[in-house]
Amino acid sequence: MLPSLPTLTVLVPLLSLAGLFYSASVDESFPQGCTSTNSLCFYSLLLPVTIPVYVFFHLWTWMGIKLFRHN
Repeated sequence: MLPSLPTLTVLVPLLSLAGLFYSASVDESFPQGCTSTNSLCFYSLLLPVTIPVYVFFHLWTWMGIKLFRHN
């Protein structure tokens, strides 16, 4: 069973923050090592940025459809 959307909005940033702290504690070249797409650090930084952008554009598209339908 999939968790609800409010649960996911809290859980995903917390998991990516935990991954960021994990990679900061394990990786010796932490700031420079985040540029490789093979590292966990890259995705733990990418995920918190990608989700709000996705939500914003999803809501923007939904609002555009609502405005187009009602005018």
